[in-house]
Amino acid sequence: MAARHTLFICTTCKRAGEAPLGAGFVDELDRAGLPDDVAVAGIACMSNCARPLSVALAAPGKATYMLAEIEPATDADSLLELTRLYVASPDGQTKLLERPKAIRRKIIARVPAPPVGS
Repeated sequence: MAARHTLFICTTCKRAGEAPLGAGFVDELDRAGLPDDVAVAGIACMSNCARPLSVALAAPGKATYMLAEIEPATDADSLLELTRLYVASPDGQTKLLERPKAIRRKIIARVPAPPVGS
């Protein structure tokens, strides 16, 4: 099955004096048992450099979520749970209280899906 949903991970995000945070995280998430229709993709710079690590969830016809300050060592399980909720939602919208508590406040934007026919 081709991936319909994409979990984007910034591969250039880093804190001062540290190596980029996302490179190994892409591989970790890719092996984490996500639904078959989710692809994990590393992408260079998501223009949120002041709040590393940046992550986004996107799919055609669904809202896109942007997250910031993701900690690979402690937020992986919560990010996987949010991804599963996103996949299960017909329009990509998730309810605040259903989202994993550890990353609720790390969602910095929800961009609506483009109107049909755009």
